[in-house]
Amino acid sequence: PRAAQAEIRIGFMAELSGPQGPLGQDQYDALMMVIERNGGKLGGQPVKVFREDSQLKPPVAVQLADKLIDKDKVQIITGITFSNVMMAVNKQITDKKIFLIGSNSGPSPIAGAQCSPYFFSASWENGQQAEVMGRYAADKGYKKIVTIAPNYQAGKDFVAGFNRQYGTKPVLELWPALNTQDFSAELAQVQAMSPDAIFTFLPGGLGINFIKQFSQAGLSGKIPLLTASTTDGIGLPAMGDAALGVLAGTFWGPDTKGEANATFVKAFEDKYKRIPSQYAAQSYEAAQLLDSAIRKVDGKIEDHEAFRKALQAADFDSIRGKKLRFSNNQFPIQDLHVFEVVKDDKGRNTLKTIATPMVDARDAFHEQCPLK
Repeated sequence: PRAAQAEIRIGFMAELSGPQGPLGQDQYDALMMVIERNGGKLGGQPVKVFREDSQLKPPVAVQLADKLIDKDKVQIITGITFSNVMMAVNKQITDKKIFLIGSNSGPSPIAGAQCSPYFFSASWENGQQAEVMGRYAADKGYKKIVTIAPNYQAGKDFVAGFNRQYGTKPVLELWPALNTQDFSAELAQVQAMSPDAIFTFLPGGLGINFIKQFSQAGLSGKIPLLTASTTDGIGLPAMGDAALGVLAGTFWGPDTKGEANATFVKAFEDKYKRIPSQYAAQSYEAAQLLDSAIRKVDGKIEDHEAFRKALQAADFDSIRGKKLRFSNNQFPIQDLHVFEVVKDDKGRNTLKTIATPMVDARDAFHEQCPLK
């Protein structure tokens, strides 16, 4: 008889507390849904998950990464919700030849010159979701744009991505702090400017507060609101009718075509009684990616080159509606869509696909990555 299979040790780190806690919880829930569906295994191998809350504090995340690697002896780390945390731990992890499978944050430096053979993204380079909204704004002929994003790595990446495709500098860029709850000052500046449209990147609790205050200020329906990582499955229930008609840009929505996505959405709703968010979708893809790669190498992930090639193959049915393919920097090549917030047949807020301005898009930084 074959000897008992060695347990694969996986670290999961994300924001699991505070206003941004629901983002990390959806990442965790989707990962565990796949593991539980597989009887506690990935790729046919038993796995143990070490769960850590990075608390949106880079110094805490650095300590937790050390714990996961040195004490818990993990072989893989996944999750990572915010870019300031990712920038703090990415090199620390990958320099030790621990595979890091990001299921949300995708800072542009890691997609470019700081890329690593040990880092794979199951989501996007930060600017990509904003790029599709920039393309949409340009196609619509909007002349005066105001952008609003928090003043940190991801905020800067998102606004830069929007500008790359929009092609004209916004008339006003607003940079609230990452912990902002009251957007009255920003909304007053928007009203004074009277723009053709607004672009926002305000993740988690920031987006919930902004959308509500945007509606309370009487701006809903008057100024088109284009968003990325602002109106998604996490915040939509709390936003209520204030979110209706808001547009969002990204690679995936609950209505993305294909049997694989329909299966995922139904399974997540059945288990957790809520529509999956994009954070859940990305973590589900990360789990499926690991499942496929671990199976390809028969659990021998210590053969780093073989495991890397198995990850690059992405041999599973993606929920993206087409096969997941990686660029040379190990970020996805993918379609990017525009969604509108609508009510579903149960009266819940959800996202409906209305356009696909970018097909098989690579991020803007892959050429800076020396990986082949």
